[in-house]
Amino acid sequence: MSSIKPITIGTRGSALALWQANWVKSELEREYPGIEVKLRVIKTKGDKILDVPLAKVGGKGLFVKEIEDALLANEIDLAVHSMKDVPTELPEGLQVAINPPREDPRDAFFSNSGKTLSEMPKGALIGTSSLRRIAQILHAFPHLKTQDLRGNVDTRLKKLERGEYDGIILAYAGVKRLGWGDKVTELIEPVTSLPAIAQGALGIETRCNDDFTNQRLAFFQDLKTTLAVRAERALLKTLEGGCQVPIAGHATVADDNTITLTGLVAALDGRKVIRETDSSHDPESLGKSLAQALLDQGAGELLAECFAANEQ
Repeated sequence: MSSIKPITIGTRGSALALWQANWVKSELEREYPGIEVKLRVIKTKGDKILDVPLAKVGGKGLFVKEIEDALLANEIDLAVHSMKDVPTELPEGLQVAINPPREDPRDAFFSNSGKTLSEMPKGALIGTSSLRRIAQILHAFPHLKTQDLRGNVDTRLKKLERGEYDGIILAYAGVKRLGWGDKVTELIEPVTSLPAIAQGALGIETRCNDDFTNQRLAFFQDLKTTLAVRAERALLKTLEGGCQVPIAGHATVADDNTITLTGLVAALDGRKVIRETDSSHDPESLGKSLAQALLDQGAGELLAECFAANEQ
């Protein structure tokens, strides 16, 4: 019998979510031999509604709310999230203070033909559920067509294999974690498709006052990942965006902890893309100032158009 208090992890039931939760579980067991770590699968609203585009459902919190409710009710001790699914405003009493080292944040393109995005013929149908990706792909490759694509990573790849799309775009991090990196046709560089806010980063959410759990998770913390994620999320929060608008942000952190952040806001049809880059040691002030620079360039009008379109 272990003398260490057991820990329960709340997770979604998708293959990727379970991989992430099991990775945290195994790392805890390695760090604390004898500890008991259990998983509890929780179905979220985003898992239940698969026939409506995320932007129409209302993207904020779709994949975390039910898990956060379980945290607040003391039914679980921690949750492992893809940080890009976590709203910038957390419920009172909860925190995401731990970010393990980030995986490659780039988008990945898959095609049945083996052709890259630039090689795809006119009218080729590209599947993605992300307005951010749609806007940037249409901007760079206006000859292509896009169509909404929902479901877990494995479901989306099967839809491609069945020929429902000529190509699809997914976050490379999830594909790599599941061991399917060899299926990727092309990794899309940020100059073509700037990643989603916090893409590739994990976040461990806990109760603020749960000192026992928080102390045991401290070894996961990666400073550079945390600084980058904080800058990107400050950008998103200032722009008041979510899944309903094409906002992108990607930060890199130098050895002296200088953060360089690139932010982007685009029109839904890709006709206009506004991009800015700046550097600082303060992640929150960097995110806020870069958001203001985007707004000064006309990002507010593009965001208003997106919100209006989603309400129709």
